[in-house]
Amino acid sequence: MAVMVGTILLLLVGDSLSSLDQISRGCRRWSSRAQSHGDVCCDECHPGNHLVSYCGANPQDLCTPCEGKTFTQNPKDYKCSRCNQCEGAQVLVKECTPTTDTQCGCKEGLLCGNDRCSFCLKKCGKGEEPSENRSCRPCANGTFNDQIHQKCKPWRTKCPNPDTIISASGDAFTDNRCVNVSPSSLKQPESDHTKSSWPLVLSVLPSVCLSALCIFLIVTVFGLKRKKKTKDKITKGPIIGTATDDPKTLIAIECSFHDAQEEQVNSSSESLVSKESQDHLVA
Repeated sequence: MAVMVGTILLLLVGDSLSSLDQISRGCRRWSSRAQSHGDVCCDECHPGNHLVSYCGANPQDLCTPCEGKTFTQNPKDYKCSRCNQCEGAQVLVKECTPTTDTQCGCKEGLLCGNDRCSFCLKKCGKGEEPSENRSCRPCANGTFNDQIHQKCKPWRTKCPNPDTIISASGDAFTDNRCVNVSPSSLKQPESDHTKSSWPLVLSVLPSVCLSALCIFLIVTVFGLKRKKKTKDKITKGPIIGTATDDPKTLIAIECSFHDAQEEQVNSSSESLVSKESQDHLVA
């Protein structure tokens, strides 16, 4: 265990020494003092160094590098700042150096709350926006957001192109939609309507034809039945002849007339015989 701790300390010390070796030491820019005898004053330390003394005989002694886990970005600071530590929802992106602070990031699904990423907040999706309490809220009515983790924007009140008009209201994810109303675009829907009406006509046409055929068959059947009924009535009724010049027809009519006369004579004879018989009985 002691060997492991010693190894870790050596690594940390080695990292600090290597980072110190990579930077220049002392004062980078200085000026002479008129009142002093050979002294200089440091106007700017090397990056990663902080001031030890503003003036002195040797410029290299006026600045010294920042120690481990500290940094400075001001060339005239008298002390270095402590490096930031990534905690909680933060993750380490890059270690601290004498010239830069620790770079932290956020876990998956979270975003940095500021440029330094000193805190994390929930990543807001489309249709919502970040709120003051580091959470997300839906876009209010009349606003939308079509990007990740952005503020909601109001719907547009007019279209950018003069040949377009607002055709539909937006929602939380999209802006108001515009449609082209130029003459060329107006002709196209008519053409599309004509083309789209053909399938409807073709689908309705068989039904119309079938209906017409059914009506024709019904009319035909009823017509035949009515014709047959009329024919039966004519067949069962008395035969009434019409005047004609056909000899055969005239003979048939004459025969019928004679038969009728004979029946009438016979009927009269029978009546007379019956009367005479009754008179005889009475006498």
